[in-house]
Amino acid sequence: MFKATEGMVLPTTMTGSYPKPNWYTEGLRGRAFKTALGDTLFREQYLDAVATVITDQEMAGLDILTDGDSRFDLEVGGKSWFFYVLERMGGLEGSKSQSPGWSGDFGIRPGHILYEVQEAYQSPIVTGKLTAGQLDYSALWKVAQKMTPNTVKFGTISSQSLTRMMWNEFYPTDKELILDVCDIMNQELRELAASGCKLIQIEEPRHHFMAQDPKTADEDYKFFTEAFNREVKGVDAEIWLHTCWGNPAQQRLVSNPSYERAIPHLFDVDADVITFECAGSGGKDLPLFAGLETTKKIAIGVVNHTNTVVESPDQVAGLVRRALEFVPPERLIISTDCGFGREGISRRIAFHKCVSLVLGTNIVRRELGLPEATVRAADPSFAFSGPNTG
Repeated sequence: MFKATEGMVLPTTMTGSYPKPNWYTEGLRGRAFKTALGDTLFREQYLDAVATVITDQEMAGLDILTDGDSRFDLEVGGKSWFFYVLERMGGLEGSKSQSPGWSGDFGIRPGHILYEVQEAYQSPIVTGKLTAGQLDYSALWKVAQKMTPNTVKFGTISSQSLTRMMWNEFYPTDKELILDVCDIMNQELRELAASGCKLIQIEEPRHHFMAQDPKTADEDYKFFTEAFNREVKGVDAEIWLHTCWGNPAQQRLVSNPSYERAIPHLFDVDADVITFECAGSGGKDLPLFAGLETTKKIAIGVVNHTNTVVESPDQVAGLVRRALEFVPPERLIISTDCGFGREGISRRIAFHKCVSLVLGTNIVRRELGLPEATVRAADPSFAFSGPNTG
């Protein structure tokens, strides 16, 4: 159900994470969010950081906002994407000195930046039946939503990706482990939606990565589709499924990937919007949407999170036009390839990528006779005096 984007044509957003302000030096460090708000320094820095992220997005003219994933600590390779949840679940103890799967799956060896990321993760061991912890998703969303009249999207790692960072020494099979995590997360998502959140983004189910392995069978897709659907069952919100090709330390996990084999399975899930990384590939997968019969919306990334070059509005407009050859404007959403992270791209670069995203979309909106977004960051009346400002 389109509780957030109903009737919107070419709405703009960013994926989720945003670079921390340099002065934001506090962190949760394993504490529950609502408990940490009793810490004066953390409370002031966190609330100010979220307000900063919201303001940046509003100045850029984005339609759908995020809290920048400001709950995540500044850790190597975006570790908190996994560990915000892992540190708060019961049934996990100790750790192992590397993450399960990464080296073997992606050919990562010492000397590769992602090997350093893997060493930093120290994955926990499943020693008993997993139990829910205090994730406080509703409180996190409310902090951001009360700062703006615009819709705030709340994003969270999918259960099937989360379990990639666990060493299973309790459940008879990994499938049973995944389904238990789905049930735990489902309850949290139901409470988040009940608190008023209209748009929830579930990040990185395994479909698109599995598609790169020729050994993946249809039964594998079937299970992970059922797992995703179990995770969002009964969640009264607009559901987005986010995909990309990796973001730890602003790196991709796969070179020259393709969505081709995954697309039919991605459109089987109980999500309203599916996101696709397109800027980094120059939109090579866009023709795969030709003739696709679906009521779902498609969000495409038009700026690249893995490099520091700010795309021009004309580049963004060109990719949007290309997408419109295959997706009608009422079903197209304009986004970033992935989040901007916390230790890679600077805040200034991330901000100007968002500005270009909206300016480029405005070019296409103008061509289609659609209303344009106000981009205060690009208003010359706010610029310092100079040869081009009057």
